[in-house]
Amino acid sequence: MDLALILVVVLVLALMWRGPKMLPKLGEAFGKGVKDARDEFAKQTDTDPEQRPPQP
Repeated sequence: MDLALILVVVLVLALMWRGPKMLPKLGEAFGKGVKDARDEFAKQTDTDPEQRPPQP
C-alpha cells in the first residue's frame, strides 16, 4: 500500500513539475532506462548464451 501511495505522489509531482504534455515522454524515457538496466543485468548474470531468452 505504501508503494502505491509513493507512486501516486511521484506522478502528481512530475505532472506539476513538467506539465501534462511532457509526462508521456518522461514515461517513455523511464521505460527505456528500466529495459536497458534489465538487459544489462541479464547479460551479466547469464553465462550460457543458449539459455538466454530470445531478444524481441
